[in-house]
This record gives sequence, C-alpha cells and structure tokens, in this order.
Amino acid sequence: MKTQFQYYLSHLRQDISASVVVFLVALPLCLGIALASGAPLFSGIISGIVGGVIVSWLSGSHLSVSGPAAGLTVIVFTAIETLGGFHAFLLSLVIAGILQFFLGVFRAGSIAAFFPASVIKGMLAAIGMILIIKQIPHATGYDASFVGDESYMQETAHSSFLELFQSLHGVSHGATMISLVALIILVIWESRWIRENSLLRLIPGPLLAVAWGVSFNQWALLNAPEWSLTLKQLVSLPELGSTRNFVHQLQLPDFSAFSNPKIYSIAITLAIVASLETLLSVEAVDKLDPHKRDTPTNLELRAQGLGNIISGLLGGLPITAVIVRSAANINAGGQTRLASFFHGVLLVVSVMFFAQYLNAIPLACLAAILLQTGYKLAKPMMFINMYRNGLSQFVPFTITVVAILMTDLLEGIAIGMACGIFFVLWSDFHSAMTLTKHGSHCLLRLHKDVSFLNKALLRKHLASIDESSEFIIDGTRALFIDQDIVETIADFMVAARDRNIKVELQGFAIGSPLHQFSNGEEVTLAFSTGH
Repeated sequence: MKTQFQYYLSHLRQDISASVVVFLVALPLCLGIALASGAPLFSGIISGIVGGVIVSWLSGSHLSVSGPAAGLTVIVFTAIETLGGFHAFLLSLVIAGILQFFLGVFRAGSIAAFFPASVIKGMLAAIGMILIIKQIPHATGYDASFVGDESYMQETAHSSFLELFQSLHGVSHGATMISLVALIILVIWESRWIRENSLLRLIPGPLLAVAWGVSFNQWALLNAPEWSLTLKQLVSLPELGSTRNFVHQLQLPDFSAFSNPKIYSIAITLAIVASLETLLSVEAVDKLDPHKRDTPTNLELRAQGLGNIISGLLGGLPITAVIVRSAANINAGGQTRLASFFHGVLLVVSVMFFAQYLNAIPLACLAAILLQTGYKLAKPMMFINMYRNGLSQFVPFTITVVAILMTDLLEGIAIGMACGIFFVLWSDFHSAMTLTKHGSHCLLRLHKDVSFLNKALLRKHLASIDESSEFIIDGTRALFIDQDIVETIADFMVAARDRNIKVELQGFAIGSPLHQFSNGEEVTLAFSTGH
C-alpha cells in the first residue's frame, strides 16, 4: 500500500502541470476581485497565496482551490465604506474566520448533505455558462477588467449580456487571433493522439496556449503593430522585485475598532456567506472529482476559518473554496492538494521576482482556458442526460441554471433548492400510499413514512371507497405514521359504519391502543409495528 508521500509523488507531474494552469487563471482574478472590492490590489494576491499555501493543507479536499471569491465583492466593498477603512474591515475578517472555525467545530458543515444533486449540477452548468458569457469579451479583446468573471454577484444579467454584445462591436483582431488559436491548441491537446504520445502529453496544453499568445504579441509589436495588444489586454501585476517589498505590502487589522458594533454584524455576514459558498463549492468539486472522493465538510469549514483569520491578519480578502479555479484544476489534470499548494507558491514567487514577465501574458490566452473550462461545465450532453433522468431532476436543474443567470449564485441556489424540495415533497406525497381496487374489494397500503403532508391524499383515497365495500388498510410497511393520519383513519372508521363499509386493519394489531374520538364514539387503533 502506498504511503501518503508515495501517493503525492506518483501524481507530482500532473499536479505541477495543473498548478501552472490554476496559477495563470487565479492571478488576474485575484487582482480583479480586489479592484472590485475597493481594496488594495495586493490584498487579492495575499488571499490567493493563503488559500493555496495554507488552506490546501488544512482542507480535507484534494482538488478544491481556495482564494478570494467574486461572490463576496459587494459585501467587502460595502463593509470597507461602512467601517471607514480597509484596516477596520480586516478585523471583521479575522472575527468572521473565528466564527467560521467554530461553525466547523459544531458540525454546521453537515448542511451540505441537503443540497440536491440536480441543484449542484445546475449550479455547475450555470457557472460554465457564466464563464463563457464573461470570457468572450476578453477573448475578443474588449477592454474590460476581470471583475466579476466568476459570478454575477455584483452585476445584473442584463449588464453582463450587454457587455457581451458590446464586445462584439469592439473586436481586436490580435486578441481574437490569439484566443482562437489558443482554443484550437487546447482542443487538440485533449485529443487521443496527444494523450497517447508519451512525449507530447508531458507539455501542458494551457501552458502551450499561453506561450503562443506571448510569442504572437511580441512578434506583432515588432512586425504588425495593428495586431498587437494594449496594456489593458495584458495581465497587470504589481512589480515588487524583492522579499522586503513583499513584506511591506502586508497590512495589520485595526484592533482599536473592537468597540464598533458594526464590526461584528459584518463578521457574521461574511462568515455565513463564505461558509455557504465554500460548502456549495466542495459539493460541486466532489461531483467533478474523477476519483469521487468525499470532502469532510466540517473540516473544510475549520480550514476556511483558519484561512480567513490568517488572511485578515496579513491584509488579505475573504477566502472561500472557489468553483472556477477548482474546475480549472480538475480540467488540467490535478490529482491531489499539491496542485493547489504549488499554485500558491507560484503566486508568491511571481509577485516577488517575475511580475515583469507575467505582465506580457495576454488576457485572451486566459480567456481561452476559461472558455474551455466553461464548456466542460455546461456541456449540452449534461442537459440531455438531466432530461432523460425525468422531470423531478430536469426541472430543478433547469430552474437553478436560469435563476443563477438571472440573479446571482446564492439567490439562484436558494430558488433551485426550493424547487428541489418541492419535487421531493411531491414524490413523497405520491409514494407514501397506494390504493388498489378490485370490484368491491379495496386495499390501501401505507409505505415508509406517512406524515401530515399525506393527509390530503389519504382523504382523497378514503372518499373514493364505495358503500358496502370490503376495505383493508395495510400499515405493515410503514415505518412511521403521523398522528394526523391516525386520526383521519379513525374518523373514516366511524363514518364507514353508516356506509356499510367493512374495514380491516393490518399492521395495526392488538398491542398499544390509541384512543381516538369522533362524534363521541371511541375507536381503538393498535399498531403491531410499534407506531
């Protein structure tokens, strides 16, 4: 049996390759989210580093990647304004991390088990579609930032589609050429011919796509300036140049703000929203994991809580497990937590020593990588398979997709959950009991749990029993029968005497009598199964 060290070593090549892809995707997103949050740009890098270097080892997930999330930008932006500064906000973040840690201690992570699979798949498909919608402008060279490229949290669907159509009127020939060729490279690198070539498969497709984009832009700058890219169409990373400058970027919380009550209300909001996003993300990642490993959700909450404490103490943004970066990790062949860890290491090294080289990477290359990731999350075959699974799966799935696209991630999930719960109740409503008739002989069989939710169906079945019938009510298979159901049966038995209906109870044999009263007459029901 392999030791843990041997296990990590056996997947080292795939994890290093995937970490480069995740790093290239995470880098501009960290900066864009910090910009959208009204926080210092470097705070996004800090939270990305903490999520990669620290949370990856504290977490129980092998493939999820943690870092700053676009879904929290509105909360962070408002909190900084409300508290009057970024340093006071950092104190809220530290307290939120403490609260999140104790949510894990008290096993609040078990709520993740109640997310229906159809809703989780709908969330993945919606995020895939969001990636495609949000990355097309970058792929065509539209001069817009990476703000909100993981979520609709701070934008309306209308504005996002408007940006998509606007980008088609401002196409940059150079960016479009780069993204199209990059996509072709990525598709070819997924082919069986490449996978079967032991030499070529050692080269990560996304890295080759990035190398193509940098090379083409450098050539265009020298030979065809009209095809070259502007600075807005390239990665923009602050150049530090040394470890000392890196340390000087770190910021401490304002501990004197402890007496401000708004600190605590913001901390509670951050803890709840960050925990929900994390739980949703790890559930989604477990669905995507080719090895189908389960993430211990309570451990995940404790890991994210500690990550947010550290991020707050260093001057970073709130951290969650992030679906887009995690999906990019899985798409690139990541196998263990080393991929997330190395992406954090790459963030540290890059901002300290290689920023000037990374700033030559076109955003169109990164857009191509995310377009491929988005397509894999929202493949047409997924919609076809969900339809084949029946309406109870397809309807919550579709409603979740539409709701997320029209609102935001959390609201869309809430709407999808409500739809999923409705179908669960509907299924339970119809499967709790069955009525069979053969002439004047009738059999009502109670299945599994029969609750007050089934009372209307029970009354409908009882009302359909004709006069002078022989009626058997079989409760043998029922594990639980609600008191409302017992009373309804008792009322029917009293009325059945006047209609000459002979009622026989099975599974309600002599045992523990339950006395029910209807119209002053006593009816005794006893359950042989202990109900």
